[in-house]
Amino acid sequence: MKNIAILSSHNGSGLDAIFEAVNAGILSLNIALVISNNTDAKVLQKAKKYGLTCKLVNAKTDTDPDKTIYRLLKEYQCECVFLSGYMKKLSPLLTSSFTIINSHPSLLPKYGGAGMYGRFVHEAVIKNREKTSGVTIHEVNENYDEGKIILQKSLQILPEETVDSLEKKIKTLEKKAIVEGLALCLK
Repeated sequence: MKNIAILSSHNGSGLDAIFEAVNAGILSLNIALVISNNTDAKVLQKAKKYGLTCKLVNAKTDTDPDKTIYRLLKEYQCECVFLSGYMKKLSPLLTSSFTIINSHPSLLPKYGGAGMYGRFVHEAVIKNREKTSGVTIHEVNENYDEGKIILQKSLQILPEETVDSLEKKIKTLEKKAIVEGLALCLK
């Protein structure tokens, strides 16, 4: 069974999906570590509730956060890292040393890159009157949202779609995509 770490800056909804899939026997993983760069991140509260080890690592706690994250990933023997809304760009030290997977709320390469996350993506999709949107599970490299695509799931955008309704649909689709994408990585 592989050890996985989850990095998140805020809610970490991906943690919920992974935790549920592990407990249901769908994913053969051990969530060894949860790391956030945000003191107030809900993901840290969730991790504690689930009985998981969690750490706060940011520029206030460490002079070189990426080196500290690297050390923690090695210490907890993590082979895989999942980014669940982690808002910091990772250094090549991390991207070249671990399998790092991200979930992005669009069909990359559309609506990817710096500043394109969460609600900003959905606003752009609606503004541009796209007919489809979706979720991309991809490997992480040194550039935002440019790593190898593992899995994409799409949905039709209805004419009356709003940013809020699209965001809700994407979040539901994302939970399924995360589990399927990680299952593909474990093969």
